[in-house]
Amino acid sequence: MDNASYTTLTRQSGLQREMQTVANNLANLATTGFRKEGVIFAEHVKALGRDDPSLSMATASVANTDLRQGSLSQTNGTFDFAIEGEGFFMVETADGNRLTRAGAFTPNGEGDLVTHDGNRLLDAGGAPIFVPAGVADLQVSADGTLSADGQPLSQIGLFQPENPFDLRRENGVRFEFTGEVTPVENPTILQGFVEDSNVNPVGEVARMIEVQRAYEQGQGFLEKEDERIRAVIRALG
Repeated sequence: MDNASYTTLTRQSGLQREMQTVANNLANLATTGFRKEGVIFAEHVKALGRDDPSLSMATASVANTDLRQGSLSQTNGTFDFAIEGEGFFMVETADGNRLTRAGAFTPNGEGDLVTHDGNRLLDAGGAPIFVPAGVADLQVSADGTLSADGQPLSQIGLFQPENPFDLRRENGVRFEFTGEVTPVENPTILQGFVEDSNVNPVGEVARMIEVQRAYEQGQGFLEKEDERIRAVIRALG
């Protein structure tokens, strides 16, 4: 296989991954706290010889997460929280602490606030947030202070990675962080709201069409190259 075919194959592989990413974004249009993901193409250039042209290969090995805020939907749920501005909730998982913007929580059997998959929400000091049984009135102020029947219980922690590139998507709405995270100054938390996905469906469908057309063009080129090589072999044979 010649260099042109290798180069096209790397491009096709990257386009296939981008198509999968776009499809995943569209599948999570209604997922609370979901962050749109994109693919960054990188070019690798290799010298073939002093008198030969260089070889350029493309890879799509870098995932780019769009951290822009999604719209807020009012639910009036007591344990539904939305972040306005920067920051992430921190939750405790079996694999360590993780960051998320999905703010739909509920008390478990022990009274801890947990996500839908059972991960405990942490306060500003990194401890699980506990809600006593029988509380009649639970309120959350804008700075995250949680009060029950007028008595403060805890403060919901909001954290921000020092470097956004330290975030690695672990699943649709949860992120692992490899660097340092710091508490958010002047946080704003809204009770009775959740943050919607920040995916723009029109933009994603348009991008899907563009990627599909680019992939079809590459496929057509490979088919023509295959015919050219076969013709050369038949002529030489």
